[in-house]
Amino acid sequence: MKIRFTETVLRDANQSLIATRMPIAEFEKILPVMNKAGYYSLECWGGATFDSCLRYLDEDPWERLRRINAACPDTKLQMLLRGQNLLGYKHYPDDVVRLFVKKSVENGIDVIRIFDALNDLRNVETATAAALQAGAEVQGTICYTISPIHNLASFVETAKGWKALGVQYLCVKDMAGIMSPKQAYDIVLAIKAATGLPVAVHTHATTGLAFMTYLKAAEAGADVIDTAISCFSGGTAQPATETLQYVLKEYGYETGLKDDKLREINNYFKAYRAQCLASGLLNPIVMATDTDALTYQIPGGMLSNLVAQLTAQNKLDELPDVLAEVPNVRRDLGYPPLVTPMSQMVGVQATSNVLYGRYQNISKEIKAYVKGEYGRAPGKISDELKKTILINEEPITCRYADLLEPAVEKARKELGSLAKCDEDVLSYIAFPTQAEAFLKAREEKRNRTVKYTIVKTES
Repeated sequence: MKIRFTETVLRDANQSLIATRMPIAEFEKILPVMNKAGYYSLECWGGATFDSCLRYLDEDPWERLRRINAACPDTKLQMLLRGQNLLGYKHYPDDVVRLFVKKSVENGIDVIRIFDALNDLRNVETATAAALQAGAEVQGTICYTISPIHNLASFVETAKGWKALGVQYLCVKDMAGIMSPKQAYDIVLAIKAATGLPVAVHTHATTGLAFMTYLKAAEAGADVIDTAISCFSGGTAQPATETLQYVLKEYGYETGLKDDKLREINNYFKAYRAQCLASGLLNPIVMATDTDALTYQIPGGMLSNLVAQLTAQNKLDELPDVLAEVPNVRRDLGYPPLVTPMSQMVGVQATSNVLYGRYQNISKEIKAYVKGEYGRAPGKISDELKKTILINEEPITCRYADLLEPAVEKARKELGSLAKCDEDVLSYIAFPTQAEAFLKAREEKRNRTVKYTIVKTES
């Protein structure tokens, strides 16, 4: 029996525990060891890493990827892609999606885990086709959630839809750590039987279920599980790599992992974890087991962001009320799975409802969702909310990207000489304000370096 591990410390564990604030300087030295540890893949890009590099870390996300790739020639690099949303919070035109996927693979990505927040497969067709054409392994992702309209049959149908798109792998993505061991066993068994495809399982340790969930997923035939090196595991991140390696080996599974390398990796990250605790970047709240998440279903990254937002407003005492409001907002929106960007949208609206009154302020993203810009809502949206937002408009029923004009050439012209390559253009399209500021600062730094070199040469 074999089962492989995807290590998440460079992306999801980092995102879930410290809001994706880990700069490459803190992990680049350990990459050669990670490369030799025997992982199936290193999840190191996508999700919020792109935004965080530009917004907080003063890094070029593409250069970050290239440096990771150079240090890890023997291990697959994996990214998380939000379908037509890419790495942003809205839908992008097809020309942007195709170029982004192509450049991701060219810069070092081997595995692309693609999902749509609503499990609306119309929103993943372009990205999937582009990834397959570029030679990437595509993990077609089923966003797991619990609601009156989500069940085993609906997940199996989504899995069949993914297979029809030609993906090589399926992934069951449990963003909030709410998938029980029995549910994991049933889902893995059912989608493998229905599709014949290998299956990766992703969960979080938030509710305390994750270790048991992974064990039952393995028994059902899961091929890959997502874990985090132990000092960056637990809480809203993934369960510990070393613990599951230990347990699964006892059950006779071959994992390919090397215990000595895992110890070296963990010892390396312990120092950075201590820094994060000392600075307050790692908040003890996100390290706790929270069974209330079985009710409010908030994923790790969403919880850490809610804590950060409320802390910044001196309103952290309102967190219990915000968490209680999340299921109400979700019901009003037709039970979307709480995964990016829906998790952020629902979280922001729930916070606004608690602080300022229910739907007194409605975010532009929620308005766009109700209008149909994010795709087909899984269930029925509240009539009152639709009436408030749509007024006399008709909702969009087609694939929203079909209504969008191409954007690559327009962005290229807007950037002019600031853009040195397609990657710069894509950064600007994804996060215009942050990317433009980053590119201008890079240009100024380059000009200063050239002037200094000229002066030094002449002297």
